[in-house]
Amino acid sequence: MSLASNDALNFATVLTEALPYIQKFTGKTIVVKFGGNAMVSDELKHSFARDIVLMKLVGINPVVVHGGGPQIGELLDELNIKSEFVNGMRVTDSKTMDVVEMVLGASVNKDIVNLINYSGGKAVGITGKDGQLIRAEKMSVTRQTPDMTAPEIVDIGHVGEVASIDTSIIDMLLDSDFIPVIAPIGVGADGTSYNINADIVAGELARALQAEKLVLLTNVAGLQDKQGNVLTGLSASEVDALIADGTISGGMLPKIQCALDAVKHQVTSAHIIDGRVNHAVLLEIFTDSGVGTLITSSPEN
Repeated sequence: MSLASNDALNFATVLTEALPYIQKFTGKTIVVKFGGNAMVSDELKHSFARDIVLMKLVGINPVVVHGGGPQIGELLDELNIKSEFVNGMRVTDSKTMDVVEMVLGASVNKDIVNLINYSGGKAVGITGKDGQLIRAEKMSVTRQTPDMTAPEIVDIGHVGEVASIDTSIIDMLLDSDFIPVIAPIGVGADGTSYNINADIVAGELARALQAEKLVLLTNVAGLQDKQGNVLTGLSASEVDALIADGTISGGMLPKIQCALDAVKHQVTSAHIIDGRVNHAVLLEIFTDSGVGTLITSSPEN
C-alpha cells in the first residue's frame, strides 16, 4: 500500500471514530475554559480556534470562557503597578480592576474572537456584565499564619464570586448561530465590577446552561495519582475519595472542585485536559482515548 493510501486510511479511521461522538453531541452545549499555555502559544491558539469552529460546524454549541492572568500581569508590570497575591488570588484595587477589564474584556477577548472568526466561525465577545449575564458578589478571604491566634479577614478588592447567572444573552447568541466568547468579569448589585476566576465562571455557566460537557484546559496532562499516572473515567464519588486521601491537592484542587460541582448539578461530564496538546479539545471529545481526565456524576455515565 502506498504512503498516500496509508494516510487516507488513517484519515478515514479518525473520521469513523469521531462519527458516533458527533451524532451523540449534535445539538448539545459544551462549555470550554480556555487559558494557560494554550493561550500564549500562537500554534495552540490557532489549533484551539479551529477545534471550536469544527464543533460548531458539526452541530455542537460551544461556549468559550477565557482567562488571562499572565497578560494582566504583563500590563501591570508595564504600568508599574505592583501585583500582590493572597491565597493565590490577585489583590485587585480600582486601578488593577481597570487593567483587568482592559485585558480580559478587550485585548484577550477580541483576540480569541478574531482567531475563531479567521478560522471560519462567527464568534461574539462579551463579558459577564453584558446582558446581566453574571451577577457577582465580593469574595470574602481569610488568612492565617502560624503566629496568629485566629484567622484575619483580608480585603482583596474587586475579586468576586458568582452570585447568579442569567443565560438569556447566551441563549440568544446560540439560537442565532454565534459562538459566545466570555470574559470572566461580573457586576455587583451596586454596579461594581468584579474579577472572577475563569474556571469558576465556566463551571457555573455549564450548570446554568445544563451543558453536556464542561472542558477545562490546563497545563498538565490531567488529574494524576500519587505515582504520576493520569486518571480518567472517574465518578464524582471517586473524586471525593481522592480529595479526602490527599491525592488531589494544591493548585489542581480548585479546578477539580469546579468539575465536581458541575457533574453534581446536571452537567453530564467534565474534562480536565492538557492544553499543551494541539487540537486537545477535539481529541478529548471525538476520540476513544482522549487527552485528559474525564469525570462523570456516576460510574454508569
